[in-house]
Amino acid sequence: MAVETRTGRSGRYELQPQGYRAFIPAPLPPSPPFELTPELAGLLARAEQALGRLDGSTQILPSQDLFVAMYVRKEAVLSSQIEGTQSSLDDLLAAEARVLRARQPEDVGEVLNYVAAMDHGLARLETLPVSVRLIREVHERLLTGTRGGERQPGQLRESQNWIGPAGAMLGDAIYVPPPHRVVPAVLGDLERFIHEERDLPLLIRIGLVHAQFETIHPFLDGNGRVGRLLITLLLCEQGALQRPVLYLSHFLREHRRDYYAALQAVREDGAWEEWTAFFLRAVAASAGDATETARRIVDLRERHRGLIVAHLGRGAGTGLRLLEALYRRPLIDVPEARAILGLTFQGANRLVRRLTELGILTEMTGQQRNRVFRCSEYADLFA
Repeated sequence: MAVETRTGRSGRYELQPQGYRAFIPAPLPPSPPFELTPELAGLLARAEQALGRLDGSTQILPSQDLFVAMYVRKEAVLSSQIEGTQSSLDDLLAAEARVLRARQPEDVGEVLNYVAAMDHGLARLETLPVSVRLIREVHERLLTGTRGGERQPGQLRESQNWIGPAGAMLGDAIYVPPPHRVVPAVLGDLERFIHEERDLPLLIRIGLVHAQFETIHPFLDGNGRVGRLLITLLLCEQGALQRPVLYLSHFLREHRRDYYAALQAVREDGAWEEWTAFFLRAVAASAGDATETARRIVDLRERHRGLIVAHLGRGAGTGLRLLEALYRRPLIDVPEARAILGLTFQGANRLVRRLTELGILTEMTGQQRNRVFRCSEYADLFA
């Protein structure tokens, strides 16, 4: 029989029959009510302004989908790296382009799955709101066929999990989430909060949802990645962004210790306002970075287009078509260029060589055959 041992603002610890204490989160919103202090109001205003600038900057991009595709891939790499993967953005792009590499990390499949999970979640928003069902679908796409694929993709966990150092056992855990028997109920409470709470500003609500999801930890694996995906899905569903271009993983990776400490302080001390301050700083910084990236994309694209028009003569139209393809996927070989443009092998090879001479492409392999080319200036904007 479980015995309640301590109750706080964010929930209670219960002693389990096996002898450990697990945390049972209280439903949102917090009680006593969330306090929008002057400091938080200032942080909220800055975060909202930064988000508005970002949304506006993406609207003026000549081809918004190109920016989105690469930014999703950057997020996939960084969010996966927080969980211990080694794959880089180039590894992901090479795998997507099916370019053979001698030392491709084994975990690149996890990053590919992250892209698929994000794409699936965004597409499903057209017919399905953010919900437990959608979260489970995203989780299934994230884990199937990769490390962790045996850990019930798409299924709420049916055993206890815990958070601690690598190799730590349950007795050494830093944090023990709620027992599996209560996970459906507390997730149901979270879903109701998502759809029914309107009194709190949107960014504060999303911050609370992210922290609560990480506290519930409803899956055996992939909770961190799904929780970060959830932020973007909510921003898009609620209309705060027209395109999915805000991702916090770079900020969270750079401030990982503070991130985990702020989440734990919510559980231990009910420190919702302190967590929200951290979250709003992450939003403001991440939105500012993304806005700067958008500006650099516009400048670089115009310079690349100018080089092609000035130097390729009658072949400029074909060169511009290839440039657009490179801004979607900045790794390419001659056979792929041929397939994209419908040219002969000789024609595609000649065009790739001209773009290399102009500095738009750089050859990566140093080989005479099976060469791979990279639109380096563009790719480096996301590195």
